[in-house]
Amino acid sequence: RLTDVEQLDVTTAFGAPSDAIIAGTIGSTRLLFLPRHGRGHRIAPHRINYRANVLALKMAGAEQILSVSAVGSMKEDIHPGDMIVVDQFIDRTRHRNDTFFDEDGVVAHVGFADPIDAQLARCLIAAAKRSGATVHGDGVYLCMEGPQFSTRAESGLYRSWGVSVIGMTNLPEARLAREAELPYATLAMVTDYDCWHEVHDAVSVDAVLAVMHKNVAKAKEIILELAPSVPDPAKRPATSALAGAILSNPDSISAAARDKLRPLIGKYVP
Repeated sequence: RLTDVEQLDVTTAFGAPSDAIIAGTIGSTRLLFLPRHGRGHRIAPHRINYRANVLALKMAGAEQILSVSAVGSMKEDIHPGDMIVVDQFIDRTRHRNDTFFDEDGVVAHVGFADPIDAQLARCLIAAAKRSGATVHGDGVYLCMEGPQFSTRAESGLYRSWGVSVIGMTNLPEARLAREAELPYATLAMVTDYDCWHEVHDAVSVDAVLAVMHKNVAKAKEIILELAPSVPDPAKRPATSALAGAILSNPDSISAAARDKLRPLIGKYVP
C-alpha cells in the first residue's frame, strides 16, 4: 500500500543517521521510515546516534514522530503481545547524547513535563483498537542503558516505582524530538515480562524475537489505520517548544553555531 517509494540519504551536522530514510505515501499521508538500529539490527541501543536520527527526519520533512519499539512488561496485566501507548518516561540511561544544545555556545531549556503528544497518542490508540490489537492507553516507560537486560533487583525496584514497561531507546528520542519541535508518541510492543515474573522465564533473545515478529505484523496494521487519520501537527505544543527556550543572547551565537543548528533554531535566531 506504500506508493511513491524513495530512499533519502541525509547527512546532518551531528553525523550520519542509523541508515537511509525510506519515504513513501499512504493515501495523502507521506511517511518516513528510519530503522534506529540500522538494517540488519547492527547498532546497539547505547551506540545509536539519536541526534542524527531525529535531525535527519526533521531535515527530510518530518512533522511528527511515531516511535515503534519493543519493550518488556513490568505489570501482570500488560501481557507479551499487547501494545501500549505510554504517556510518561523515567530516565535510567547514563551515556547518551540527548540534547542538541551541548557544545556550541547555545543554551536552551525546553519544557518536557508531558513528553508525549496527547493528540497523536489518542489517534494512535484509536488506530490500534480498529486494527484489533490489545492496547493499553497510558503508562510509564523506563528507559534503561543496556545493552544488558535488568538484574532481578533492578526489575523489582522499577516495579515499585509504578513503571509499566521497560526499554532502551525512547527517552533520548523523545527529548531530542521536543528540542526539534516534533510531536512524539510511542507505540510500544510488549515482548516479555523482563525478569521479575516468578512464573515466566527470565527474558531471553529467542523469546523476545518470537513475540516481536508477531508484534511487528500488528504494528504495520496499526500504521495503516493511523495514516489516514494522523493529526495535523500545526499548533500542537511541541511545535513551538523552542519559543522562549533559547537563553543565549543572539549576538553571542557564532556563525558556525548558527549554521550547525539552523534546522532547529533558524526561525528564532536568523
